[in-house]
Amino acid sequence: MDAQNRRRCELEPYHVVQAPATVYYIPNFITVSEENYLLQQVYNSPKPKWTQLLGRRLQNWGGLPHSKGMLVEKLPDWLAKYAKKISSLGPFAGQVANHVLVNEYNPGEGIMPHEDGPLYFPTVTTVSLGSPTLLDFYHPIERENEEGKVYSPQTEENRYFLSLLLEPRSLLVLQDDMYVKYLHGIRPVTEDVVTEKVANLKSCNTELGAVLKRSTRISLTIRYVPKVLKTTILLGRKF
Repeated sequence: MDAQNRRRCELEPYHVVQAPATVYYIPNFITVSEENYLLQQVYNSPKPKWTQLLGRRLQNWGGLPHSKGMLVEKLPDWLAKYAKKISSLGPFAGQVANHVLVNEYNPGEGIMPHEDGPLYFPTVTTVSLGSPTLLDFYHPIERENEEGKVYSPQTEENRYFLSLLLEPRSLLVLQDDMYVKYLHGIRPVTEDVVTEKVANLKSCNTELGAVLKRSTRISLTIRYVPKVLKTTILLGRKF
């Protein structure tokens, strides 16, 4: 067995078989002390690193992905450690993650259904800190039905088909159809209700029907950007 297949086997026990291909969910991927450390590092980051968006604010680390190539910035040690740890499991086909988005969601904040686009390797990994949340998945606005015809459901409610519960300290890995075919988003609510639509419920420390109140959540979205520029940034100059 080659190294890549061995790494894939390391993820296989965490495969969520109740969802379309492919989802891996690892509860307690990090410890409570690691979670506290990461939260401290996030909030100790310089204020200019934060960008305020509608419904959340974020930090961008590693560079700005661009169709012409990302100008790479070295990840800080506190993020590089986890980028390497996750990459060692093999989700990026032997490559090491080089980009991290840090998102902060306060209770009542969320993000509209979206796809991550072609600038990234077709895998997204997410470490959750601080609060649980439901990540919801939707059929695209246009898709084929059983007869092969394309139609456009009119509402998000009609297009919704499942959720994943993201607990604090967990790792989520999305690949294949769950990355390229379906949209994902977070509802702007203050609490989540665990229903039969939560595909990874068997892997979570909660029960059907539970009501989970949100507090502030930090997500570390760790990805690999294949197309990068050869120059590096040092003291504000390009070399």
